[in-house]
Amino acid sequence: MYSFQGMLVRRFLYGLLLGSSFLLLPSSVLSAQVDPRLFAQLSWRNIGPFRGGRTKAAAGVPGQPNVFYIGAVNGGVWKTTDFGRTWKPIFDAQPSGSIGAIAIAPSNPDIVYVGSGEGLQRPDLSTGDGIYKSTDAGMTWTHLGLRDGQQIPQIVVDPKNPDRLFVAVLGHPYGPNPQRGIYRSSDGGRSFDKVLGKDENTGGVDVVLDPKNSDVVYAVLWEARQAPWENGAFSGPGSGLFKSTDGGSTWQPLTQGLPTFAQERPQSALRHRRHPRRRLPLPLRRRRGQLAPDHRGPARRRPSRRLCRGQGRPDQPRHRLHRERGDLEVRRRRQDLHRHPRRTRR
Repeated sequence: MYSFQGMLVRRFLYGLLLGSSFLLLPSSVLSAQVDPRLFAQLSWRNIGPFRGGRTKAAAGVPGQPNVFYIGAVNGGVWKTTDFGRTWKPIFDAQPSGSIGAIAIAPSNPDIVYVGSGEGLQRPDLSTGDGIYKSTDAGMTWTHLGLRDGQQIPQIVVDPKNPDRLFVAVLGHPYGPNPQRGIYRSSDGGRSFDKVLGKDENTGGVDVVLDPKNSDVVYAVLWEARQAPWENGAFSGPGSGLFKSTDGGSTWQPLTQGLPTFAQERPQSALRHRRHPRRRLPLPLRRRRGQLAPDHRGPARRRPSRRLCRGQGRPDQPRHRLHRERGDLEVRRRRQDLHRHPRRTRR
């Protein structure tokens, strides 16, 4: 045993001495061991991970089928000029990386508008700091305004006038915000006027122009808010579809044939109430007292009678839940069925 330990110590000392002598060699000797020409043709490349996450915005350039822009919800703006074979980040120098909308002026493709803040109502989201503009196809950017909007899910530009645009501002995701609504600019974003809005809880989520008449504008307002806890969402009756025929100066609600908030709320609440039960794992659903998934009718309880242990008479009815024909019923214990052969399970 002693000789084996001594051998280990000697090997350790030899290795330490050899390593120390290697470090004392001059750098010229070390560099001469590998020919630098062997690495002259090598270059860095991305080997992953390749998951880019959610992409909210995308836009192409009419007349240039090889040029596209995309905006990731938390990854900035990217551009391709070779039909999507390679992508280049063009927004990394800006303070916000959350993108909700990209709009290219049809009459001048060098003018690009970007709305920050993804505008997706979900438990985990990223907010932005307003709207940006580029006049050189994404090489440089200028911040225009609407900083407190936080979420800009849509921008539309007049096909004939690159300085006229409409912006949908959804607002703060977790609280009231007076900057919610639909905004219009006639000077290329140097100033914005709020042309449609309701209150501090209802924001703009979409806006489009009639391709044949840019004075006809359609917009959607959405009263919605996220809660600070997981999967907590609130909505209200302020949502609706609106139309303008004078370039956004006046608006009329479009309600005929569309469901109202009062009509949709019971069904929506029913879906949300049943959803957690459908997500229960199968082992949990089989445990006593757990609710089983049911989408075929209301839940009900059926009392059963079982024998007390050590006694020959039935005890008080006790409830046990299980799934049978889509309902929540009470299942008798298997040993009770053995004691009473006449009884059959329903």
